[in-house]
Amino acid sequence: MSATTTPFPHYWEECVGSGHAELALRADWQDHLKTVRDSLGFRRVRFHGLFDDDMSAYQKINGEEIYSWFNIDSVFDYIVSIGMAPYVELSFMPQDMASANTTIMHYKGNTSPPKDVDAWRRFIQAFAQHIIARYGEDVVLDWTFEVWNEPNCGFFSGSQQDYFNFYNETATALKSVNSQLKVGGPVTCQSAWIVEFIDFCTQNNVPVDFIATHEYPTDQYPGNRDIMKEVMTKAKSQAGSLPLFYSEYNDGLYSAPAYHDRPYAAAYIFHVVNLVQGIPNLLSWWTFTDIFEEQGQTSQPFYGVNGWGLLNMYKIPKPSYRAFELLHQMGDEQIQVSASSSENTTVGSWATYNSSSSLLQIVVYNYDVATNPVLTEEVTISLSNFKFAADAVANMTRIDDDYSNPALQWENMGSPQYPTSSQLETLIEYSSLQWMNLPATMDGDSATFTLSLPPW
Repeated sequence: MSATTTPFPHYWEECVGSGHAELALRADWQDHLKTVRDSLGFRRVRFHGLFDDDMSAYQKINGEEIYSWFNIDSVFDYIVSIGMAPYVELSFMPQDMASANTTIMHYKGNTSPPKDVDAWRRFIQAFAQHIIARYGEDVVLDWTFEVWNEPNCGFFSGSQQDYFNFYNETATALKSVNSQLKVGGPVTCQSAWIVEFIDFCTQNNVPVDFIATHEYPTDQYPGNRDIMKEVMTKAKSQAGSLPLFYSEYNDGLYSAPAYHDRPYAAAYIFHVVNLVQGIPNLLSWWTFTDIFEEQGQTSQPFYGVNGWGLLNMYKIPKPSYRAFELLHQMGDEQIQVSASSSENTTVGSWATYNSSSSLLQIVVYNYDVATNPVLTEEVTISLSNFKFAADAVANMTRIDDDYSNPALQWENMGSPQYPTSSQLETLIEYSSLQWMNLPATMDGDSATFTLSLPPW
């Protein structure tokens, strides 16, 4: 490892995901969001269901269309007040405008196209006019609008062509209010429909400012530790000159066992953030909190079916949260790292220099996909061509079974479904990053130290 550097923008902090819009009216959801804003640096937040009936944005009573923006304003007001911006997903269909009763998830988001396209167009125009009037043109022009969610994965009851036509109506309605509003699609799962979507927009002169899609490492079979780079590289080529937004990703759609609550997720984050840098323009982790109701709000503190969050429902940071906390502290200059052996394919390392704190920061992890065996590895790190101060010291923190792993401690408690206040305090303590001295051999402009890396 030498002192040659390249810029290292924190692109993964551009956005983070959540559940559905009604949850954003809850005090605990808002508290969790402010925590990840302050500690992890996320700048935008995305969620489903902005137009669901529980948000009361649209009703038709005795033939009269009634718009109500109060709940949406309450959500957006809070997001803006803490220095964030909404990443606006335009979904789902208000029941009084829906062409069918097809719904998805516990909260019953309606997946059908509008029965009256003109009514939908008026609704979108009124929404855009309202938020510009409330928050100001300069603010809203910095927001991002994507049309729907995963129309190819059960969230839209029409065909591909139906979605394309629906996108056209929605994007055109937005742009009719202000042509500078940023809108994109197709918001597909598994990086699908990109070529077809761009062809449709090009052939029909349909406005599109960015490509949005989703990818999870479990979407591809068989998978490998670099599958996200392979898929995103292909998608980047398909997107051409358009920005590429991955508005959903995480360590994988595992449920049994729930790897997202384990150190596995942290190792994945350290790997993929470095692996795909320079490919997507936006990368949004799904999700920041276990205040989440796709299958209903469960009561299990860890390993639950809704446990996609960085924070669990009691605001206990998981290993994944601690990974993003460390990433937020990383520098803005990446340092060249080279491996002396290519035999091991599970150990990875990258490093940054933080110009504001004058710290050299090194990430070392031991990761492979969950279904592959990973062994404990002894790793030696050598630094060269650095000017170390005479009193320089090396410190380290770990995320593994023994450190920053509250779920394991919860199991050791007997897996209480409703932890007491005392137990919650203990779990928060166990989740904390523990800093310790790292013995290192320093000699002039070089240093060497050795680590034992367990799996993940």
